[in-house]
Amino acid sequence: MLEIPEALRPDGRAGPWNDWLAVLPARTAELLDEWSLTADGPPIAGRLSLVVPVRSADGRPNVLKVGYPHDEAAQEHLALRYWGGNGAVELLRADPRRFALLLERAGPENLTERWDLEACEIVGGLYGRIHVPAPPQLPSLAAALQRWTEQLRHAPAALPPRLVEQAIALGTDLASDPGCTGTLIHTDLHYENVLASERETWLVIDPKPLSGDPHYELAPMLTNRWDEVAGQVRAATRRRFDTLVDVAGFDEGRARAWVIVRVMHSAVWAVEDGGAGGADAQEWLTRCVAVAKAVQG
Repeated sequence: MLEIPEALRPDGRAGPWNDWLAVLPARTAELLDEWSLTADGPPIAGRLSLVVPVRSADGRPNVLKVGYPHDEAAQEHLALRYWGGNGAVELLRADPRRFALLLERAGPENLTERWDLEACEIVGGLYGRIHVPAPPQLPSLAAALQRWTEQLRHAPAALPPRLVEQAIALGTDLASDPGCTGTLIHTDLHYENVLASERETWLVIDPKPLSGDPHYELAPMLTNRWDEVAGQVRAATRRRFDTLVDVAGFDEGRARAWVIVRVMHSAVWAVEDGGAGGADAQEWLTRCVAVAKAVQG
């Protein structure tokens, strides 16, 4: 039996997360046996998954990813299959029912140690490779945006009213725009979700795909690695934003609108959930407001 990392061991409390953790060792062992895989290193705890370095029957180094069942990950296999290894890790096998994926091995190096503008250039180039016509099975960004905009109408008082009103107006317009749907987008493409690879220099991992607008993608690159922008939030955020827009060839106004909408939605969820991205609710709210202001000049 594999040694499951401490972060992925049940704590005895009732609930779906601990129910999944309880069956995780047996499920992983079952997949290793069924797919003729041999463990090739210690398992790694993801935020909502277990990742096991493995060797396939032909000796190829791969990874087995066993994920916690949740809506955002339900279509990960579909996005990876559509990309076919073009700019993203290759999907070799999938069992969507068990949220299990056999993937090309990449990493461990990611973009967190690269100069942030170099990382933005890399990600901006990857946008053009992964933004392909969306498969019809994907949920649409437009439908989700309508729900999120309605939530924003009941935003907590802690959020700045002017920015809330601006995000509602922009979100309403974007949801009715034909360009809001039709492109396969990653939605969570940040510094840790791009890994170094032998096959290609950099490959995308861990999509939470939607059928949407490519301009939706930018916000995670602005809100992550926040400690590096201390003392120069507006200028540093604008440099990242401008680099991503220029390299990707995006429309600046549309990209700006999506960043404002997205960070204000994120601020609402952080206040309601007590935090996000490793920050407490107030810290994340301050970060989101700073980004929304920075991209507006």
